[in-house]
Amino acid sequence: MTKALRAALPIFVLACLVVLTAGFALAGGEGVHTAPLKKVEPQKVCMVNNMAFDKDQIPTKVEGRTYYGCCAMCKEKLEKDASLRSAVDPVSGKTVDKATAVIVAQEDGKVLYFESQETLAKYSAPKQ
Repeated sequence: MTKALRAALPIFVLACLVVLTAGFALAGGEGVHTAPLKKVEPQKVCMVNNMAFDKDQIPTKVEGRTYYGCCAMCKEKLEKDASLRSAVDPVSGKTVDKATAVIVAQEDGKVLYFESQETLAKYSAPKQ
């Protein structure tokens, strides 16, 4: 191995690692998520800060659907700001109503909203 090649090898390895890391980060969507997800009932979620809790949250009815907030301020925000009552399904990219979505919590307590069990399954499936 020439001296120039030996000198370039660490830079090449680093560049490969950067490309691989970026590829995994940008893959998004289906089948790249290995952290365990836990299905969560809507009443256990503050739908303003999108966090799961052990205890039931404060319900509020808006247009016949029930949303949940962790405090009076979140309850009021849900009543007044329609954008807080929806989320984007990370697989399909469609807007979903938080009151009817399939909700799962990540290890850190942050929740994800899915339009169906099918998109949740795609999100959790091993990449092929």
